[in-house]
Amino acid sequence: MQLNTIKPAAGAKHAKRRVGRGIGSGLGKTAGLGHKGQKARAGGYHKVGFEGGQMPLQRRLPKRGFVSPLKHDTAPVRLSDLNKLAGESIINILALKAAGVIPIHALSAKVIVSGELKRKVVLQGLLVSKGARAAVEAAGGSIKLPTGTEGAAAADGKKAIRKAEAMMRAETRAATTASTIAEEKTVAETKAENKTETKKPRAQVKAEKAAIKTASPTKSAKAKPAAKKVKKVK
Repeated sequence: MQLNTIKPAAGAKHAKRRVGRGIGSGLGKTAGLGHKGQKARAGGYHKVGFEGGQMPLQRRLPKRGFVSPLKHDTAPVRLSDLNKLAGESIINILALKAAGVIPIHALSAKVIVSGELKRKVVLQGLLVSKGARAAVEAAGGSIKLPTGTEGAAAADGKKAIRKAEAMMRAETRAATTASTIAEEKTVAETKAENKTETKKPRAQVKAEKAAIKTASPTKSAKAKPAAKKVKKVK
């Protein structure tokens, strides 16, 4: 085989259908566009949803509500889930991921009022609802915002909190990407090792099957049921 002799397999390539070249193809004369009208003209086009100038359906229907594209980035954390991290003095998003409380792909976490908090905790870089904040402080815990670029704690105020949350999300995104790649690599290596260990050579499988057949007792022939005697009617 040479480069100049390679060609597609027979039947793999088809000639383009020629329209408007007689009735033999079934698409002569009007070339499949029908008689007259906008769609039969060269360049005839109207946008999707166009209804001839009247108000289209997608504009007649009322719009309600809002769906955030980032709703899956923030994972909820119950107060009762914080009890699982008994060995952690400071709880942040990485500690929650390591404990399996939130998904590894989450970019932020929010503590909500659900369950009961039974110990003192220190939350760092987590979003906290108003009720959850009261519950944490009532248990003797505290809430810390992420540190700024110069290492100083973020100041109070809405703008400072938003900036701190954005910094936290950026750091979490980087950490999540790295940890996700590492985890997927570890899982793939484990699967490959298990597959290599469990896979047996064909000769060994055949030998095991033959040994099982030899060891198993032969099935005794089933006894035929006795024929029923039929009484003759006089």
